[in-house]
Amino acid sequence: MHSATMPVDLPRPTFNDFYRVNRGGGLFSEALSQRLGAAFALTGQRFGLSPTALTLTNLVIGLSASVAVIALAGPVADGSLPAWVVGLVALVGWQVAYALDCADGQLARVTGKGSAAGARIDILCDVAAQIALVTALSATTVAQRPDTPVWLVAVFAGTWMVNLVTSVLQSGDNAASMVTSTSLPVRLVKLIRDYGAVIFVAALVLLFAPALTVWLIAAFSLVNGGFLLASIAFSARAAVR
Repeated sequence: MHSATMPVDLPRPTFNDFYRVNRGGGLFSEALSQRLGAAFALTGQRFGLSPTALTLTNLVIGLSASVAVIALAGPVADGSLPAWVVGLVALVGWQVAYALDCADGQLARVTGKGSAAGARIDILCDVAAQIALVTALSATTVAQRPDTPVWLVAVFAGTWMVNLVTSVLQSGDNAASMVTSTSLPVRLVKLIRDYGAVIFVAALVLLFAPALTVWLIAAFSLVNGGFLLASIAFSARAAVR
């Protein structure tokens, strides 16, 4: 007679289990976004949610916040709506959406529920959310400063996507940092490009001084453009060795 094998109950993942598998992202993201993401991942695991469910929730919240900023850019510019209302929506909405973006990967890695399809939908949702965010900042800029040069908005939109492209290039089997230098200038640029910190600063500008958004997009264009050039130089140097 064979004795029945009793199933072994595995311990449930803890908050620290989810936080330990975070992918970094910078000092701000590690301190806030990834921690909040771990809390979301833990909650999702308790309710039996899939990583894709968190991905789609991230998309809905991120798009909703950006659409609100776009729709209300005019009323804020003409003074019929207080800027803090829109700024608060952006601050909370963008940060929660980004935390969920962190959470889906944490949930997938800890529970082993990751898949190629899930990775694709994650990237596609990131593209959609960031297009909406760029549009929101551009709409605010033009509403506040109608004389904003078209080329500046175009350069801002184009260079913003550097974040997404370099993120994709740093994942997968051939992952590599685009700029490995530990020099002070490079470290400062990387700190400035911490996505959690960037959307936090952007929301604060919308909250307290939306008229300064034009300078914000100019600064982002300069930083992201500089990082793109540095990445090209780094990759070219590695390719010719």
